[in-house]
Amino acid sequence: MQIIEKRAPRLSAQDALSLWQEYRSTGDPALRNRLIFTFTPMVRYIVYRKVREIPAQCDVDDFLSCGLEALIRSIDRYDPEKGATLEQFAWTRVHGAVLDELRRHDWAPRSLRRAERAVNAARQSFATEHSRLPSKAELADHMGISTEQLTNTLDELALVEVGSLNQTVHADEGTEIERIDTLASEDSESDPLAAAERSESVERLREAFDTLPVREQQVAVLLYVENWTLRDIGARLGVSESRVCQIHSDLRRRLRAQLA
Repeated sequence: MQIIEKRAPRLSAQDALSLWQEYRSTGDPALRNRLIFTFTPMVRYIVYRKVREIPAQCDVDDFLSCGLEALIRSIDRYDPEKGATLEQFAWTRVHGAVLDELRRHDWAPRSLRRAERAVNAARQSFATEHSRLPSKAELADHMGISTEQLTNTLDELALVEVGSLNQTVHADEGTEIERIDTLASEDSESDPLAAAERSESVERLREAFDTLPVREQQVAVLLYVENWTLRDIGARLGVSESRVCQIHSDLRRRLRAQLA
């Protein structure tokens, strides 16, 4: 079953003025709500015209809310004596509010955004003339700047583009997941293959350790687990420090042979 969205009928400028005048004289909130409902499609139109400029980390609904707030304020502050219709006044206020919200969320300076618009316009102009996208050298020539200047501008633009890791992307079988779930983890602790390799290495080391003579096992535990010095180990085992060093060399040689 097809669902048809119901929209408020478009009011003429005179009808909107009459409705506004009635609202101003009576203060009836229902009349103001009718004006808001009438001009809401205008707010959506303005926001979605700017949707490509909205930073990736922002929600379009935030800009729609901002536009609706500006619409409500414009209805309350409208002065027909200044010559503009209510729709013209509301359009100006909503458009300005959306632009201000865009600038508030955008950390790039306006000069860089102007350069971005110039690059996009030049790229589109070249594509229209030649039916293909320009190379970097061709684009720079079309803009009347050096290739180095264009490269610097593109590098600066790349640094201000921000994406949200919580943005949904398409995965296999038509499912959607957050972008953060597609990033490869550098944490070896969470890598099943690395964990299996570590487990195998530990098991092999344990088996090799079990083949060592008891004296060498004692030296290994005291040296690598208890962090004793060679002198303290010699005193514990009743041998000289040089003898402990020799035992240590022997156990390392045995372990290398077992693990080779």
